[in-house]
Amino acid sequence: MTFEEFMADRLAALLRFAAVLTGDRALAEDVVQEVLIRAQARWKRIARMDRPEMYVRKMVVNEFLSWRRRNQRVTPAGRGTDVAAQPSPDHAQGYAEREALVTAIGKLPRRQRAVIVLRYYEGFSETEIAGMLGCAPATVRGYTSRALVALRFALSECPPVTAEEFR
Repeated sequence: MTFEEFMADRLAALLRFAAVLTGDRALAEDVVQEVLIRAQARWKRIARMDRPEMYVRKMVVNEFLSWRRRNQRVTPAGRGTDVAAQPSPDHAQGYAEREALVTAIGKLPRRQRAVIVLRYYEGFSETEIAGMLGCAPATVRGYTSRALVALRFALSECPPVTAEEFR
């Protein structure tokens, strides 16, 4: 498969993946662009791999995780994209729920956000995610657990308890 064929076939999927990962369509486009520039230069080696798309997705995750450090950018939390929409009978309610979820995911630390997107949006196993992030599967389970607790709390109907309420 040539690089051009790969791009024609997988660009839209990579952009959707990056948009969910970053929570910002413009940042997703920047991340994917940087990754594809590097991938094109190494395409002969990447194309020989068993799963070149998996490798490019790993590059996207790594680029996302290092983007803020390298460029001193701050990703605005809560800027939703239209890639994760699910049809529902009440469109306003579905939109509000989706926005709340995207906002909550956007507030997670970067590694937890990456694990949640890779696990639940892309459907990768803990072992595959561990390989992408360069950590142990147990670490992935820890990130997942902490992220899910934070999301449950952020999406719960209960307001947070303040210290004064305990006095």
